[in-house]
Amino acid sequence: MKRYSTAVWKGTGKDGQGHLTSESQTLKNTPYSYNTRFENEIGTNPEELLAAAHAGCFTMQLAFYLQEAGYKADQLETKSTIKLEDSVITSSDLKLKASIKDISKEEFGELVEKAKNNCPVSKLFKAEISIHHTLNSE
Repeated sequence: MKRYSTAVWKGTGKDGQGHLTSESQTLKNTPYSYNTRFENEIGTNPEELLAAAHAGCFTMQLAFYLQEAGYKADQLETKSTIKLEDSVITSSDLKLKASIKDISKEEFGELVEKAKNNCPVSKLFKAEISIHHTLNSE
């Protein structure tokens, strides 16, 4: 499987602007610029896209591991926060809230760690990856 996205940029790093388009068209000429990356202007930025990719990849990987172990999540909600320091992505902090019936906290924790370490996006990162999770098993 291969997927692609395209970035177009015009101008300088600080004063220029660009747009992103993904193969699926989910992103279609979506603006990004210095101000969307380092300020609060509306648009996207690479770190936000990496956060979405990591949250989505990890959550789906965990769903597969839960299925293999005989469980079905009522809901998995993951927030990924990407940290950029001195032009280096230094970490991705995953925060997971899960609602799964009849699973022990120990088994759940093992599956969470397995998903964190084995989702394809985690394997791509050289940054530190942390995970914090809560389980509602009622």
